[in-house]
Amino acid sequence: MSGRYPIADDPILTRWMRLEMGKLNDGIVSERKSLAQLLTGERPVSRTRSGKEHVFDSSALKELSERLPPDLHDKLKLPVIFFSDTKVPDSCYLNDPNALSALQILEELSEMRQMQQGKMWVGKSIAYSIMRKYPTVVQIAMR
Repeated sequence: MSGRYPIADDPILTRWMRLEMGKLNDGIVSERKSLAQLLTGERPVSRTRSGKEHVFDSSALKELSERLPPDLHDKLKLPVIFFSDTKVPDSCYLNDPNALSALQILEELSEMRQMQQGKMWVGKSIAYSIMRKYPTVVQIAMR
């Protein structure tokens, strides 16, 4: 061996990657609200980590309200957030059981999927497909 350590162990690279991931996550909503709260509000909006407004797509909220049972309206916090982990490059996870239930009712995820150890993993292509279908109510955060 050349005596070098793997590039992933480089502390400078690791610090830089954390900084860049922080920038990517600035648009992630920090004030998650229930579907019920967003439906009753004058303007469906929350704050992002950077302090900016995140305006929800009203038509997507309306579709969720029509297709999801009323008891889930108070439990489901929006946006639904999938987490992308740098250690697992092709998948991301959901850690919210209410979001999983909602996505199963919407038939975006199979009823066969279950949370294990507080997470439910899916391929990134599935998460991005769901995000495109429900604009502004699904986000992907970097970890």
